[in-house]
Amino acid sequence: MASSDDNTEFMIDMLRECGLAHKTVIFVLEEFDLFAQGKQRLLYSLLDAMQSLTSQAVVIGMSCRLDADQLLEKRVRSRFSHRKLLFVPSSLDDIQRLMEHLLMLDKGSCLPTNYITEYNSMLTSIFSNKKFKGILDSLTDTDATTSNILRFLFRVVSYMDMESGLLSMECFTNALSSMQRQPKMDSLQDLSILELYILVCMKRLEDKEQKSYNFNTIIKEYKSIQDAYKTSDKYATTVCFRAFEHLLDRELITFADSKGRNVALEYRPVKLLISSRELAQSLKLNTTCPAVLQKLLDRERYM
Repeated sequence: MASSDDNTEFMIDMLRECGLAHKTVIFVLEEFDLFAQGKQRLLYSLLDAMQSLTSQAVVIGMSCRLDADQLLEKRVRSRFSHRKLLFVPSSLDDIQRLMEHLLMLDKGSCLPTNYITEYNSMLTSIFSNKKFKGILDSLTDTDATTSNILRFLFRVVSYMDMESGLLSMECFTNALSSMQRQPKMDSLQDLSILELYILVCMKRLEDKEQKSYNFNTIIKEYKSIQDAYKTSDKYATTVCFRAFEHLLDRELITFADSKGRNVALEYRPVKLLISSRELAQSLKLNTTCPAVLQKLLDRERYM
């Protein structure tokens, strides 16, 4: 029932006592970028406490976002050491070897030898199947972290046939289906034609390696499409802006950074929160989607 200030004061007192006792405290903040939202009071209190000579503590932030440190407020950034370690994502071969290591049964275990042989043989057959390669591509396309791989394997095992005690390709397929981000796909299915145009325009800008773009840039791309294809899907700028705001509310797009909060929305840089595969799939499933959008997204590349 304590307030945020009371908890912060308690934490600082504990750090001081740990320092006097020559004990070191390590704070590990997973998904560090989420802590950089809002007023960032927790981050400020933690990093400010690090400035004290009596504090024997370190804060480690982990994030999939390369620009996580750019989200920090000025007062927080001034207390940040700016020490960063970048880890290259694991290759598909490494991920498959990890799966093999975790799922394969040890021949020296207490299980029957015939069962171990049949089980491992079935897994070897699955891992060499082209369909499994596709499943692995889909899984790592959205999240290739080890924790996500472990969650996936847990679901794979939960679909095991209890009578035979063996894993099948269907186990992997069902596990992938259960992990795919269905809520976001549902949001995509409810979008208007204009909102789909905006998403496709944003994807085209990213394909052109345009590092920063905003609403005005998107509208220029949209008008260039109208001029090139002479489509009947023409909307006024004010209507486009309402559709743009709706996409922000749906969290299908977001602002590229926390800077410029006092700047008008149409001038703030934005970025997509959906993958190329998700956008292409949503266009394919949308029965009212104009054919020109399919061409603009280049389906063969993404599907």
